[in-house]
Amino acid sequence: MKEQKILITGGTGKTGRRVAGKLQQAGIINIRIGSRRETPPFDWDAPGSWEEVLTGIDTVYISFQPDLAIPTSASVIRAFTSLASRLGVRKMVLLSGRGEAEAIKCEEIVKEAAASWSIVRASWFNQNFDEGIFLDPILAGHFVVPGVESPEPFTDADDISDVVVQCLLDDKHNGKTYDLTGPELLTFGAAIKQIAEASGRTIVFEPIPMDDYEQMLRSYNVPEDQLWLIRYLFTEVLDGRNANVTNDIEKVLGRKARTFSQYAADAVKKGVWTPSKIPTL
Repeated sequence: MKEQKILITGGTGKTGRRVAGKLQQAGIINIRIGSRRETPPFDWDAPGSWEEVLTGIDTVYISFQPDLAIPTSASVIRAFTSLASRLGVRKMVLLSGRGEAEAIKCEEIVKEAAASWSIVRASWFNQNFDEGIFLDPILAGHFVVPGVESPEPFTDADDISDVVVQCLLDDKHNGKTYDLTGPELLTFGAAIKQIAEASGRTIVFEPIPMDDYEQMLRSYNVPEDQLWLIRYLFTEVLDGRNANVTNDIEKVLGRKARTFSQYAADAVKKGVWTPSKIPTL
């Protein structure tokens, strides 16, 4: 391992902030957080902000928002990685998605642009249930979701970030693609049942048709581009193509991946799903 100047795009997101914290704990002090709120600011939607943030950097963690699945992601990643290479970035670690055609295109773009690269594919995050889109319905005690029957190997963001840190710091991971999953397959209903049991709360689970779900989100003024992404993820990515588990987390970290029950127990300890956090209707 060597001293590096590392840019973490999505540096305040689920994996980015964890990667930053773990790098700091490892004594890596030359870290730049890529975020609209930082100085200099970084914004995926503002290519003019990229050069200042990339200048002087030799390693980049690429965590694209909102998702590599969107149709424009490949063109954005191509422009970003091309600029990064011209400015002297040597290593790129990409957070990719399992079973997403656009994400695969972005992986190939990174491989072409970077002198050294690692690809970290991840399934749906555990933390979507306490830090993301599924928190509010859990707090409300009524979890409505499209009626997807295929199970998902939900993966913990701490496991993902631990793998990313290893890829950033250790050259033995150069040229490797890791397919990260949790150790078990769970349907959304089974995941909510575990959360209800761990938190001691009653949470009604209601699967509904995708069209009805989309209409519900539209009534909450969810933007159309987000609606497209949600439909894509639930109708295509969650079609069973990712209903398998791997041991890549153990391969990289030398330990088992965290189970969903371990995640739920830790979230309960943090008080995330306590009644005091239930919003007033």
